[in-house]
Amino acid sequence: MTTLSTRPELVPQTAAARRLRWVALTVLALVPLAVFALFFLYPVGALMGRGLVNGGRLDLSGFGEGLGRARFRRIIVFTVGQAAASSGLCLLLGLPGAHVLYRCRFPGVRLVRALVTMPFVLPTVVVGLAFRTLFAANGPLGSWGWDGSLATILAAHVFLNYAVVVRTVGTSWANLDPRPAEAARTLGAGPVRAFCTIVLPALMPSLAAAFAIVFLFCATSFGVVLILGGSRYSTVETEIYHQTADLLDLRSAAVLSIVQIVLVATVLAVAGLLRRRTEVTVELRRSAGTARRPRWTDLPALIVTGGAAVLIAVPIAVLVIRSLQTPDGWGLANYRGLADVASGNVLLVPATTALGNSLRIALTATVLAVLLGVMLSVVLARRPRRTLSRRLIGAADAVVMLPLGVSAVTVGFGFLIALNSGPLDLRGSALLVPIAQALVATPLVIRLVLPVLRAADERLRQAAAMLGASPLRVWVSVDLPIMSRALAGASAFAFAVALGEFGATSFLARPETPTLPVLIGRLISRPGPANAGMALAAATLLAVVCAAVVLVVDAFSSDSAARWGAF
Repeated sequence: MTTLSTRPELVPQTAAARRLRWVALTVLALVPLAVFALFFLYPVGALMGRGLVNGGRLDLSGFGEGLGRARFRRIIVFTVGQAAASSGLCLLLGLPGAHVLYRCRFPGVRLVRALVTMPFVLPTVVVGLAFRTLFAANGPLGSWGWDGSLATILAAHVFLNYAVVVRTVGTSWANLDPRPAEAARTLGAGPVRAFCTIVLPALMPSLAAAFAIVFLFCATSFGVVLILGGSRYSTVETEIYHQTADLLDLRSAAVLSIVQIVLVATVLAVAGLLRRRTEVTVELRRSAGTARRPRWTDLPALIVTGGAAVLIAVPIAVLVIRSLQTPDGWGLANYRGLADVASGNVLLVPATTALGNSLRIALTATVLAVLLGVMLSVVLARRPRRTLSRRLIGAADAVVMLPLGVSAVTVGFGFLIALNSGPLDLRGSALLVPIAQALVATPLVIRLVLPVLRAADERLRQAAAMLGASPLRVWVSVDLPIMSRALAGASAFAFAVALGEFGATSFLARPETPTLPVLIGRLISRPGPANAGMALAAATLLAVVCAAVVLVVDAFSSDSAARWGAF
């Protein structure tokens, strides 16, 4: 059996080489951490200060006032409850999908993987609009009576995060040694008993980690709840936006942001603990040796996965079809309306200009995210022997993951109150939006690149160093080729995430330079069939661009599925 847990035999290094390497790693760590401190910790810290400090003194009365409101308590309970319910549904549907798409081999499996992954990179505002169209009174599923209901929000969250469970659990399942389960079957155990006693315990860490990550995404969901929740359902995320943009109550917004940060930090701590547990308890084999043709025992999983694929395709199809529907019949009038800014509609710029802004900003954000992500991944991939060094790396890993869970609205809000005076007055800077989007995308780059670097044989780097290569030459000749595929995929995912980012951008984008998601949000906020039709057309346009990015990602992927989807 070929395992993936081979421990390298270290090659001795000279003292000068070790010092040079230490200096290089220190620089690689300090530069991105300084950026995180300046553009994430400082704004978020300033935001927390609004809730904790009053008149220069520590004042916790804002928490008593905020948490004393029945509305805030109800919103916090609803946020946790809907996130837990959405995560549970994702696991129920995603577990069969992980088995079919990572343990079974059949024609078109990679295409199905791309299909189920596409919703994850779709902008939340597009997903919200698609589900509102699907379940509206005059929509295809309007007879279900789900319009404006909790069920619609849960369905949209499952639609968005199904791929997280499939890929997180699937990558672990693909590398599990199948022989223990086969031995149990040989001894007389049925397929259900073999699964429950052998496979399920081995998958529990990845299942728990997937649950925690989906919970995180659903608890900080903004666009979906903003569009589908209306005035009936609010989460902490949408309430922060409401208190800031509508009521200008910054103190209450700060209190809610702190509550959300505490919730997110707790979930991230649990996810990190479970991830470490997965790394030490799962016995791995190469995924190429575990996939097999489907058997009759796989039929239930195939049916559930096929149904999930159909459910994923339906909202997207409805979005495209409705974008072609006008009061005068079928046609491209909604798309042509996106270019018209002089007929009294809410567009301040043509949609093509907004799309150009989105592409330009997303490209800048991707470059920043890749630079920060690669630098941090190189450092985090190290496994020093000293306990203090290991703990510092673990702490740095936790810090840089915070933007993945901390609300994008909180980040944008923090930018507004922290970067508006003195030497850090960036209100007019064109880099403000790309920086905010890069902070959201950087953890994703790290999660995709880091596993590949950690799996690389350390002896390759040491052999290159022993032959006289400098640290930079070692990285170019050893690390860069190893992570090139993962880096390409991470870049594409970061670009898609930045392209659809709505929470922070809605705070920071200037009216004359909106991105396409901001323009869609502006159209949705104004009632009327013309605005609704143009919103559907703009959402379709954005979905097509994101889908193209996903297809590029999957085209770059190899059979080594473990390299992809380790969110």
